[in-house]
Amino acid sequence: MRAEPKPFFEKVYEVVRLIPFGRVTSYGAIAKYLGAVRSARIVGYAMNNSHGKDVPAHRVVNRKGLLTGKHHFDGTNLMQQLLENEGIVVIDNQIQDLQKVYWDPNQELKFDD
Repeated sequence: MRAEPKPFFEKVYEVVRLIPFGRVTSYGAIAKYLGAVRSARIVGYAMNNSHGKDVPAHRVVNRKGLLTGKHHFDGTNLMQQLLENEGIVVIDNQIQDLQKVYWDPNQELKFDD
């Protein structure tokens, strides 16, 4: 009997749960890792729907380090506060020293479907 493939959003959540404390990644990097290079926007939709799923969505930003998903968090600056609590510096909704805190699943993980 063949196992059913996991829905795309669930695959996204599995990757996001692996992002280490104090690190961030991008929507595009997750999409690329999952073999859906042009699906960064779909990864964003997954993050918008991740509330209550034990997913650290605050660790996913756009490729320039901008907190583009911050309006999906409760409170005025919750996404920024969560990142700052992990030691990440955010100024004007943008992560500073992005290369220093960037985590690329394509480099850090081996694909396992």
